[in-house]
Amino acid sequence: MIDWHEIARTESVIRLGEMLRRQFNVWVGFVGTSGIGIPIGANQPVDKALCSAFMSRRDGNGSCHASLGTWMEALAGDDKHVDGPMLLECHAALKSLVVPIRSDKTLVGACYISGFAVDGGDAEERTVRRGAELELGKTLVSQGNRALPRVTERELRLFEELGQMIADEAMTLIGRQKKPDQRTVPGVGEYGAMIGQSATIEKLFRLLDKVCRSDSTVLIQGEPGVGKELVAKAIHFNSARGERAIVVQNCSALNDSLLDSELFGHKRGAFTGAIGDKQGLFELADRGTFFLDEIGDMSAMLQVKLLRVLQEGTFLPVGDTVMRKVDVRIIAATNRDLRAMVKEGTFRNDLYYRLNVITVHVPSLRERLEDVPQLVEYFLVEKAEQNLQPIKAVSKELMAKLVAYDWPGNVRELENEVERLVVLSGDVDEIPASLLSPRILKRPPTTIPAGAMFAFAPQLPKNLPEALENLERHMILESLKRTNWNKTRTAKELGISRRNLIRKVDRFKLDTLRPDESSE
Repeated sequence: MIDWHEIARTESVIRLGEMLRRQFNVWVGFVGTSGIGIPIGANQPVDKALCSAFMSRRDGNGSCHASLGTWMEALAGDDKHVDGPMLLECHAALKSLVVPIRSDKTLVGACYISGFAVDGGDAEERTVRRGAELELGKTLVSQGNRALPRVTERELRLFEELGQMIADEAMTLIGRQKKPDQRTVPGVGEYGAMIGQSATIEKLFRLLDKVCRSDSTVLIQGEPGVGKELVAKAIHFNSARGERAIVVQNCSALNDSLLDSELFGHKRGAFTGAIGDKQGLFELADRGTFFLDEIGDMSAMLQVKLLRVLQEGTFLPVGDTVMRKVDVRIIAATNRDLRAMVKEGTFRNDLYYRLNVITVHVPSLRERLEDVPQLVEYFLVEKAEQNLQPIKAVSKELMAKLVAYDWPGNVRELENEVERLVVLSGDVDEIPASLLSPRILKRPPTTIPAGAMFAFAPQLPKNLPEALENLERHMILESLKRTNWNKTRTAKELGISRRNLIRKVDRFKLDTLRPDESSE
């Protein structure tokens, strides 16, 4: 089953959708075979008096949504071979450009650009007639119609090109959803929403590909804020235990007695306040995964009980005399040096080696600064959706400051900074650098990783031709990176000839960004 919501939240898709929406005041989204529309990016406000008037009537929303199903029927057609964009209408006679999306020659959905009029068109008469059927005044409908965005033939061609690019990107994403080894975590995102394409993060992804296929105990190490819990969930959901529960407990959040009861459960009367039996988290995690965060803060007594679970799969609830047995995969995490703690005698040597079967180091954000632009765009979308605001852009000066900062608080600090920027920016479309926190704003310039600002360059240009060129440059560069600069494979992946690719690489001077060791 295709997850259209996930596709509609993808960075490249959102960038295209937002450019169209901001410049032309149109709706952009996907519709699946069910006929349900999925808007691209943040919530798209109704900014058309005509639409508001039609929707205010009885079953106005229902008629609007029914148009989506009608479009899908039109795309399917009698011969099932409608492959190009179609210019259709909604129930109010507003124009809609609909681009079919096919998988294995089967229609699986469409991209729509809707809510406009075409210069020289004759839709106004039909709109007035439909308005009269709903008892809408002719003057109101005519005024609303005249306020619609008017699209020229040239702009309509741009609509078709951008709509096809969105549809092509959706097809690529659908292909990834179908792959059994995809990096998708249900309810979490791509490898636990670990956004990035740097060599550092790709190395982590390659390691996780192997770890997910095993059932071994894992020790995750990394600084605070790098996303250790996200890594743990990624391992769980991509493992054979992915259909079972994952239980999370921070070992530093509770005192010794409470943590003992929380992990292993207790019997009624085991201590003051134990008014009934309580099932421990290990039992809840049976046949699933238990993620123990901040394992270095666990007391010596609880280390002994945890060691027994690792060795034999058994434990004794507080106040009980009957041993319990569980089948649990344990993933532990810490930002402390457990090896040093073993030497100091504060962490058990045998437990350390039981936990340290596979070690996963999560890199700090300063080790992958080239991922900052992509992370910023991800958080801009997320915070806009949370605050029911349009998606904002950031100035190049602001992005340069973010990329130059060393982020001691890692991804968590970056997320908080982006949320702060979104809130403080008010109604502006592009967030200026002056709104940055003083610690970031006053940081002296440092070397920015090659490609970091380039990754940001395509974001929301001022006009559609420039947007198309920037997006084309960005897509070619990313494809070259994925294929290790093999131009034959890149051309095949992008669906263009090798000669055409070489010409575009020369035009955009992409060879200047090419690593020395890459192959043709």
